[in-house]
Amino acid sequence: MSFKSIREFKDCIIRGGEPVFAWKGVRYGVCFHGEGYCIAHEDGKGEQLCKTPDEVLEYIVSGDRLRDVITRVTVVERSL
Repeated sequence: MSFKSIREFKDCIIRGGEPVFAWKGVRYGVCFHGEGYCIAHEDGKGEQLCKTPDEVLEYIVSGDRLRDVITRVTVVERSL
C-alpha cells in the first residue's frame, strides 16, 4: 500500500493519521504533536518538529526529500 498523491498524504496527517512507512529499508513515522507534526525514524532518531504538512514533506528520508518519494514509499501502518 502507498499514498497515491501528496494530497492524500497531507489529508491523512491533517486528519490525525499517524502513518508509518519505509523507504530504502528504513522505517519512519509521522504523528501529531502539539500544534504541529513530528516526523522521525521509527526508533525516534532524527526527530523533527514541523508546523505544517508541507514542512513534513521537506524531511529527508534515506537521502531523499519526502515530497519526492511519498508516492513510492511502502506504507507499513496507517490510521484513518
